[in-house]
Amino acid sequence: MQPSRLSLALESGAFVLPAEGRVCVLRPRAAMDLSALPKDRVEVVQGFRPDHDAFAAQGYATGVAPSGDFAAAVVCVPRSKAEARALVQRAAAGVVPGGPVAVDGQKTDGIDSLLRDLRAKVALGEALAKAHGKIAVFANPGPEALADVAGGAPRRLPEGFVTRPAAFSSDGVDPGSAALAAALPGKLPAHVADLGAGWGYLAAAVMTREGVGEVHLVEAEHDALEAARANIADRRARFHWADATRYAPDTRFGAVVMNPPF
Repeated sequence: MQPSRLSLALESGAFVLPAEGRVCVLRPRAAMDLSALPKDRVEVVQGFRPDHDAFAAQGYATGVAPSGDFAAAVVCVPRSKAEARALVQRAAAGVVPGGPVAVDGQKTDGIDSLLRDLRAKVALGEALAKAHGKIAVFANPGPEALADVAGGAPRRLPEGFVTRPAAFSSDGVDPGSAALAAALPGKLPAHVADLGAGWGYLAAAVMTREGVGEVHLVEAEHDALEAARANIADRRARFHWADATRYAPDTRFGAVVMNPPF
């Protein structure tokens, strides 16, 4: 296996871990190699259920949010610009002042743009490039210095729905979902599943139909499901943080809705 950007940063001295203290790794994908880090000191923070479960199966301490203080952090840059900046802010809030924060990502996910923003705020080390991506490190100045770099606050759409950056179509109602909602029949079975429910737009539409007794929202992205909880106060809603391809329901459904897979 070829060295990862993370291992190169550690080997070159660009990323120096403190001798003690926990290391937070934010949003790593399942295929990311974390073996260069001391596993017994690592906490993986990942809200996407398949990736979360992959690291848990490898024996990493894994959660959906950071717990406590950290000596260092690795931010794995996602495709969402707002979420990437929210993760940097989250790292700055959790790492002790002066602790190293590594920011690692692919060019296709916007790492260059994020590093440009950070250079205006922090003393960012030289970026190491490998495999169409970059990694760079800065000493944590504290969350206040990076406050305007962040972009992870929940958003309220004109339709009244709350969304979060990690959710699909967080900046507005997806046209495919709107088309499906408009095409739903006037009456539906008592038990309905919404697979890949996101922040709850389709489930909310289902609940307006006659005959519905329960709607089970199955969503792999934890933040999206939390937004759905905020959007749907109806007691008929059941929320499941799960990968729809592995979800094993204890209820037989009379109907299933999904965002149209065009």
